[in-house]
Amino acid sequence: MGGRLKDKVAMITGGAGGIGRAAGRLFVAEGAQVLLADLEEDALGEAVADIGSNQVSHCVTDVTDPGANQRMVALAEERYGGVDILLANAGTEGQVKPITEYDVEVFDRVIAVNVRGVWLGLQAAIPALQKRGGGSIVITSSTAGLRGAPGMSPYITSKHAVIGMMRSAALECAPLGIRVNTVNPSPVETRMMRSLEEGMAPGAGEAAHEMIKSRIPLQRYGEPDDIATLMLFLASDESSFITGSVYMADGGMTA
Repeated sequence: MGGRLKDKVAMITGGAGGIGRAAGRLFVAEGAQVLLADLEEDALGEAVADIGSNQVSHCVTDVTDPGANQRMVALAEERYGGVDILLANAGTEGQVKPITEYDVEVFDRVIAVNVRGVWLGLQAAIPALQKRGGGSIVITSSTAGLRGAPGMSPYITSKHAVIGMMRSAALECAPLGIRVNTVNPSPVETRMMRSLEEGMAPGAGEAAHEMIKSRIPLQRYGEPDDIATLMLFLASDESSFITGSVYMADGGMTA
């Protein structure tokens, strides 16, 4: 076991997904107590069992609900004595459709989870981190936060938005000793990308996968662990002079 997060407490939203689960496993291995939060209770239970440690537990949380975010923080404080790290990682992809055909309700859901959910997480977590004398907030954005793509306007909008949110939060939180940064992955081998590939090429998801992969200079998708290791650096004290920054983990895709 490492010790880069020894005596730290981390909350990870989207904790049942590929990146959230990988980050939870790595954070536990580096000494943290971890609370995984997600909407899917069964998947959360599987994630906790997969990590296989008494340093991790879960909490069913709808990040779009202010009360649920407050309860998540209160639960972390009750179980582990406080909060040092928020990994605001919950997200949803929506549809792949042009703006003129996009379902307004799906648009609202993407913005609610990907933008409102992050903002509510910050609102709930900042006072808890302040009580501990500071800490780190890592927000999952995307290469979609720096570039456009047809058929994905709500998702693209949401990932641009959280970069702006991060920059404002970094300035607000610096006097509190709280650092705020984004991690911006390229396509990663997760359920979300399978959904997007199918949306881009119905019935030909594998062809979409190969097309996207060919546009990545390193010629592969990221793995969840590739993203989790960068999140670990930003969560740890090794990045104590880093805040307000956008960190690409994209195989050279935005070079």
